[in-house]
Amino acid sequence: MYIYPINLMGMAKSKKRKQVYKQVKFKLSKKQFISLQNYCEARKTTPTKLIKKSIRYYTENFSEMVPPKFYVTANQLDMFKEPETEEDIDLNLF
Repeated sequence: MYIYPINLMGMAKSKKRKQVYKQVKFKLSKKQFISLQNYCEARKTTPTKLIKKSIRYYTENFSEMVPPKFYVTANQLDMFKEPETEEDIDLNLF
């Protein structure tokens, strides 16, 4: 049984909820890592702080709903499809 500490008003304090973190991993080439280190050294910051600051907009603004303008449209998906007919392969420049 847990005994809650009592504050000055005589009411029990509520327990703080523990923050849950998720881990994200990605790889950088040697040249990219050296570049990141040099930039962080010049700006007197750490790579972790730099990356978190860079992605803050995306991690804080879309937890509830993503606005429709950020969704991929059908036209963008068609860019990467293989041509289906001979007509699609021919390119008319003039």
